[in-house]
Amino acid sequence: MNLKVKLFADGAEKSGMIEMAKNPIISGLTTNPTLMNKAGIKNYEAFAKDILSEIKDKPISFEVFADELDEMERQAKIIAQWGDNVYVKIPITNTKGISTLPIIDSLANSGVKLNVTAMMTFDQVKEVVPALKNGAASYVSVFAGRIADTGIDPMPIMKQIVDYLKPTPTIELIWASPRELLNVMQADAVGCHIITATNDILKKLSSVGKDLTQFSLETVQMFFKDAQSAGYTI
Repeated sequence: MNLKVKLFADGAEKSGMIEMAKNPIISGLTTNPTLMNKAGIKNYEAFAKDILSEIKDKPISFEVFADELDEMERQAKIIAQWGDNVYVKIPITNTKGISTLPIIDSLANSGVKLNVTAMMTFDQVKEVVPALKNGAASYVSVFAGRIADTGIDPMPIMKQIVDYLKPTPTIELIWASPRELLNVMQADAVGCHIITATNDILKKLSSVGKDLTQFSLETVQMFFKDAQSAGYTI
């Protein structure tokens, strides 16, 4: 498998994050408050520092969780100090729809590595790039999977962003919220720099190139085995 797109693992289970970090095909990791809440994480800072004590050689993104811009900026500066491999995730707006561009500009130009997240339009990317291009290395995270959930093909939008970012090599595009392994191939096809995916999607990489006739047979065998195991009769 010859992919140009970098694979990032998205999750909040410590064992799974460490497992993925040890995998040479995984270039980085991401997480977010929703995943951490689902994983039962109670102490945000303790969890993050525990992970960073184990994973020191690959970039990891941790997100602010405040809603007021000044508090977002304060949290971002603290998170950035947790490790040299830390990228701070800042949503493109707060919950009221107020742009976070002022703090993105301030943080980027003070040397904080950012991952601007929850974006879904080309215009949002165009808005944020001027604030990022003269700052530290950064990511723009576009939720292609959520775009697809609305019935819109995300590939033309992602390709448009890839082309737009060519003059700014310090800014990398993340294909976020993928729904299936095919999205990895799509991200690669449009030249996206990174795709971040959950472990269950990434583990399907072993199926790439598999003979479909053999896959069909294995599926039939699975159905038969499960019916036998359940003891079904008619």
